[in-house]
Amino acid sequence: MTSESTAAQPSATIAGRSRRYILVMLTLVYVINYLDRNILNILLPAIKAEFRLTDADLGFLSGTVFAILYATLGVPLAWLADRANRRNVIAYSMMLFSLMTTLSGYAASFGQLVAARIGTGIGEAGTSPSVNSVISDLYAPKERAGALSFYAAGLNIGLLIAFAGGGWIEQHFGWRNAFLAAGVPGLVVALLFIFTVPEPTRGHVEQLTDTGRAPSLRESVRYMWRQRSIRFIALGTALSSFGGYAVTTFISGFLINLHHLNPQQTGWIVACLFGIVGGSGTFFSGIVADWLGKRDVRWNLNIVVIAILCALPFFPFYFLAQNLALTLACAIPPTLIGAAYLAPSYAMVQSLVPLRMRTQAAAILLFVLNIIGFGTGPYLIGLESDLLRPSLGAQSIRWALLSTVTTWFIAAWCFWMATRTLKADLADSAGTRAPLSEVAV
Repeated sequence: MTSESTAAQPSATIAGRSRRYILVMLTLVYVINYLDRNILNILLPAIKAEFRLTDADLGFLSGTVFAILYATLGVPLAWLADRANRRNVIAYSMMLFSLMTTLSGYAASFGQLVAARIGTGIGEAGTSPSVNSVISDLYAPKERAGALSFYAAGLNIGLLIAFAGGGWIEQHFGWRNAFLAAGVPGLVVALLFIFTVPEPTRGHVEQLTDTGRAPSLRESVRYMWRQRSIRFIALGTALSSFGGYAVTTFISGFLINLHHLNPQQTGWIVACLFGIVGGSGTFFSGIVADWLGKRDVRWNLNIVVIAILCALPFFPFYFLAQNLALTLACAIPPTLIGAAYLAPSYAMVQSLVPLRMRTQAAAILLFVLNIIGFGTGPYLIGLESDLLRPSLGAQSIRWALLSTVTTWFIAAWCFWMATRTLKADLADSAGTRAPLSEVAV
């Protein structure tokens, strides 16, 4: 695709709506997304007791069953969004996952709860890739990581509401009502979104010509595979999410069973950790990446490498300490990096691909992230805990969670490897703004 130089600056409004309003609404979608996705995690101890499940069952329910549909359908829905109105794809997807979260409260068996989670995964698959594409049309590359970090902080706000609100509702009204409280608001927000958020012109902020030629999935995969930095970014995000999703799945049971807290206490503690501490890491990682990236674009990923390496020494104290105060103090650095990789990674990938490939690129990145991280992380850590239980008893989950240090360390290496070719790949991508028929894929 070709860029056309022009003196005119892109408008700060889209169909009468400021880009800040659109960004806030997109972030609200992500808040509801993570509320509906993670409300389950605070409820897992109660669900485990009612349906007599193992830790592996919980990991399968929380991660694998959701991630397979979420990751797989994200790609075809992104293919659709690259050709259709992304605002509508986001809104209708939101209606579906909110409805399925509401129905989870009526599950009478483990199988029915699995089916409802499948529906939630299908609905959520249609949001994030389209959102990433829209934000990239509203914010230039030099400010994109900051905008994406604002959006990504919705993840932590959703976690805060899920754990604090879910823990309180579960203790006073039961786990089924917590699902209902999480699902209904999304239906309201979806209607507000579809009637108040416009669809921006593709390439708006960069003033790029949109030829309307969207690539096939095969073209997108081949193009992205050709970019060495994208390959390492994708693997780095996947291995980071492996540890992040495992911890969010089992942290409630960890605190309830090993530190003897009740659901309400656990909910507030985890909400403060993931919502406030984690949200700070998610938001400021993008801000710092934008600031340092102006000097050298490789700092977009170097900041992630440094953050991970600084947090790793705290993991043993976080999971093995018997004292609650020490556990929570040492939980702060690992929680800060929990989603700090997202905004810089998404921003770099969006800058490395052509306009009409952006939604598919985000979906492919999410596919790798979720299949490896979300799909296997909670399940394998739960399985590891089950295998260790005969010798370690209830302490098995401590050592299973501690093993995620390995994936975090390898993730840091992947992000560092991505920096080695990032400049060259960005220069190469700048030369592929021509129509895709002229791009060697």
